[in-house]
Amino acid sequence: MNETVTDMADLPMQHPGAPASAAQARARFFNSGNAFNVKLPEVPARLFSPPPEGQFGVFDCDQSEALGSGFAATTPLMLARYVRIAPGDMPLPLDVRATGAVWYVISGSGRLDGAFDGFEFGAGDVFLLPGATGYRLAGGPEGALLWSVGNEPQLAFERAEPAPVVDASIDVVHYPAAEIERQFATIFSTGTRDETSGRALIFSSDRQAAARNLTPTLTLSFNTLSPGTWQRSHRHNSAAVTLVVQGEGCHSVVGDAHCPWEPWATLVTPPGAPHSHHNQGVDGARFLIVQDGGLHYHARTMGFAFLEAA
Repeated sequence: MNETVTDMADLPMQHPGAPASAAQARARFFNSGNAFNVKLPEVPARLFSPPPEGQFGVFDCDQSEALGSGFAATTPLMLARYVRIAPGDMPLPLDVRATGAVWYVISGSGRLDGAFDGFEFGAGDVFLLPGATGYRLAGGPEGALLWSVGNEPQLAFERAEPAPVVDASIDVVHYPAAEIERQFATIFSTGTRDETSGRALIFSSDRQAAARNLTPTLTLSFNTLSPGTWQRSHRHNSAAVTLVVQGEGCHSVVGDAHCPWEPWATLVTPPGAPHSHHNQGVDGARFLIVQDGGLHYHARTMGFAFLEAA
């Protein structure tokens, strides 16, 4: 005999009593005691290394098994990957199944063609690609190694497709290395305030300038750390995927984990996790950070807070 339930939190999921149609029969009901007790796997804090020399193709920084997502994902809404292109005339076909994906050229050179106007790229360049099929990445004389982050998991979660090219919310944008250095020179010629989170270059475009995002849901910052300094401990509700661009003697602290930097490693910072970045080396450090920050800015849920005094 079933025991009487006295607390609504202990009630099982409820079905309709006498559905009159298939549409009615699909209804399910919870209550305010049991509806919000959903247990999801935590986002692991993790370091990914770039592919070894001589290995070509696409290499996902995939945590889908730990996340229980059922599709490739680095965080619930972002997928980071390395792409190594061989030198020669055989381009790598590429479909961007995301609203948009940001790319950083770690080494080498090449050319992008396909869905939009093509261009040449070189080491240190950043570019943004809207979702589309039919891109082609061709390597230069030495090939190329690239790093990319897009919101493929966000679309996969909703079983959605990127908007058609004519309706896309972003365009192809190319940020050459020389222009990035010019922008850094401007930043370093000015001072900062105590509440400023270090010296960083924030990437946007003409279509996203009002929101200061890279895509409607993603943000991209190129952060720096002077020798002997650290970015003080802080937290935010967005997840972060970080590429180590430059920094010997550097490390990050994520929660209780000490994460030494490795050349071109990818660091995953879980949403809400206290974290800080430290440069104990003799040279300046640089690191690219992609966050699902645009989503949180739009929802007014970023929740950024320093956890130690300036």
